[in-house]
Amino acid sequence: METKSQKFKLRLGLFVFGGLALFALTIFIIGKQKNLFNPVFKLTTSFYNVSGLQVGNNIRFNGINVGVVDNINIINDSTVKVEMLIRKEIHKFIKSDCQVAIGSEGIIGDRILIISHGSNNSSLVKNEQHLESNEPIETDEIMASLQLTADNSAIITEQLAEIMISINQGSGTLGRLIHDTTFAKNLNQTMVNLKKSSKGLNENMNAVKHNFLLKGYFKKKEKAAKR
Repeated sequence: METKSQKFKLRLGLFVFGGLALFALTIFIIGKQKNLFNPVFKLTTSFYNVSGLQVGNNIRFNGINVGVVDNINIINDSTVKVEMLIRKEIHKFIKSDCQVAIGSEGIIGDRILIISHGSNNSSLVKNEQHLESNEPIETDEIMASLQLTADNSAIITEQLAEIMISINQGSGTLGRLIHDTTFAKNLNQTMVNLKKSSKGLNENMNAVKHNFLLKGYFKKKEKAAKR
C-alpha cells in the first residue's frame, strides 16, 4: 500500500514539475517575441484606418522584426493611435523623419508595421516620439480599381469589334475602300490625274520661264533669291 502511495506521489511530482517547466518555457517564448526581456523604447504613430492591425503584431525595419505593436486606441472618428515597442539596440538607426506604413506578412498573412528609412541629416528619435504615417491602400479599393479597368477594357473591346464588323461589311469610307473595287479604282484614277496635272503644270511653268516677254522677270526673281 505504501509503495503505491509513493509511486502516486512520484508521478504527481513529475506531472507538476513538467507543467511548471512547460509554463516557464511558454512564458520565455512569449516574452522573447514580445520583447519582455529586452530593453525597449516607445514610439507612436496614427492612422485613419489600421486595416486589421492588432496588438502584438510585428514591426519591421530593413526587413527585420525590431519590435511589436503595444497598444491601439481610437482617438476620434478619423484618428487611431498606435503605440510601438522597439528594441533599444535599434534606436541608433531610426531617425525623426522616418515614416510608418502598414504591410502584411505575405499575401494573406498578418498585418505588420514597416518603418521606413529617414534622411542622413535628421536627428534620432526620442522616446515616445510620434512618427508620421502612410495610410494603407485597402484591398476593396484595389479590387474596385481593377474592376473599373476591366469594365473599360470590355467597352473598348466591344467598340473595336463593332468597327471591325462595319469594315468587314463594307460600311463607311474605309469599308468601301477595302471592299468596293469601283471606289478603289476611282480613287486610284484620281491620284493618277493629280500626278498628270502636276506634271503639266510644271511643264507650263518651264515654258513661261523661257518666254521672251517674261524671261527678264524670272531672272530678277532668281537674282533676288540668291541674295
